[in-house]
Amino acid sequence: MHMLAVDFGASSGRTILGRWDGTKLTVEDIHRFSNDPVQLGESLHWDFLRLFHELKKGIHAYKQHASGSPSSIAVDTWGVDYGFVNGKGKLLGNPYHYRDERNAIAMDQLLTVLPNMELYRRTGIQPLSFNTIFQLYAEVKDKALAFDEDTRLLFMPDLFRFYLSGVRSTEYTIASTSGLLNPLARDWDGELLNKIGVSSDLLTPLVMPGTKEGVLRPEIAEELHIAAMPIVAAASHDTASAVVSIPSLQGDYAFISCGTWSLMGVELEEPIINENSRRWGFTNEGGAEHRIRMLKNIMGLWLLQACKRHWEFEGETLSFAEMQEMAKREKGLACYVDPEDPVFLAPGNMPKRIRLYCSQSGQHVPQTKAELIRCVVDSLAMKFKQSLDEIEGLVDRDLACIHMVGGGIQNKLLCQLTANATGRTVIAGPVEATAIGNVMMQAKAHGEVQSLAQIRQAVMDSFPPESYEPEDCAQWQEAYVTYRQVIDKKSVRS
Repeated sequence: MHMLAVDFGASSGRTILGRWDGTKLTVEDIHRFSNDPVQLGESLHWDFLRLFHELKKGIHAYKQHASGSPSSIAVDTWGVDYGFVNGKGKLLGNPYHYRDERNAIAMDQLLTVLPNMELYRRTGIQPLSFNTIFQLYAEVKDKALAFDEDTRLLFMPDLFRFYLSGVRSTEYTIASTSGLLNPLARDWDGELLNKIGVSSDLLTPLVMPGTKEGVLRPEIAEELHIAAMPIVAAASHDTASAVVSIPSLQGDYAFISCGTWSLMGVELEEPIINENSRRWGFTNEGGAEHRIRMLKNIMGLWLLQACKRHWEFEGETLSFAEMQEMAKREKGLACYVDPEDPVFLAPGNMPKRIRLYCSQSGQHVPQTKAELIRCVVDSLAMKFKQSLDEIEGLVDRDLACIHMVGGGIQNKLLCQLTANATGRTVIAGPVEATAIGNVMMQAKAHGEVQSLAQIRQAVMDSFPPESYEPEDCAQWQEAYVTYRQVIDKKSVRS
């Protein structure tokens, strides 16, 4: 059985061909493309028309890699963003980008009416300026919601799915990123929508991951010379798809979906919403089989990527493999930064910012590139330790291991240092977690697997993970005390 997964990231996208033989899966990258936002006047938009063209090119690329037609296709994307489709199926403008400047203004306005804690209590979502609720409130304040009664809001993966199949629906995991969902009922919060001046009629019914939602439109099948195939709503939020592919049959683990950003959390049956979860930055998003992903967003490999980009600007090109080897040769535990400090958020001269942070916090100031890289990797491992302590405090139990998935696990030094810092076994893999989760939810829709447990067994059999055991635990525990002193003191000063 052949299935296509289309994975749209915030800067690039790709189409992956999954081959399932009934027990094992293989995946192959068959089309890649950039995803470039467009500044149009004062507004920042996604180029949906071009992205849909790339989606079709990915379907067409199937012919170069396999015979016949795929059994199905599913799309996953980043969270929160959306477009509007009227009753005739017309797209009402290109979707806004989550970094559009109107969102921060709308957030400040809405929080004067609905306080931060009330929003968090109702939705379990950390109030952040890019959340859908603030984007929609910006539309309300701009009087931009004067649509006909048949117009509907569709989140990005739902929008792609609509133009593939003609079916208007909203998949649960992507809806859960919006700040508009009641996490206990797993449904829209109608009272909250009324409070922000939005009719619940604007939204479509929720469907769960692994649901077939129509078939490929005949005109697209004809254009691409491919047979009509089912369109599946997988776990449409990319992080939800990544978590689907965690190769574990045990429930006592934390996960880290590791890339530019690192999403660290735990799967739950019900959300955890209290003052500690709010203060520590945890959000409650939807997962497969009605589960909750309680997680926090940590600036992951962004700091290393930004350093690499700056050094390239200065004329020296280093691969990530070379950077990892340089860091391995350093002694380590010499200085730390808080990866979540806002000073590291924007692009720019990251080496300079790291040195300034270390100087201002009274630490050794890294001079060489190797020292800078090791400082970042040590700091990420320490941040994962800090986050694990918070998670265990919230769930009131010890977690036996940490599953790391995604492209970031190719940094084996980070995996080992995470084991050292946390004192937990780290199980790393698969790298292509999002695509694998997308494909396996399609397999579930076809009845090839019956449950999340069967999916995870298949992932384990198809992509054997790599384990990292903790080393030098006493040294790392002592160093963690120093790390906390540094970031807590710096936080107070800020």
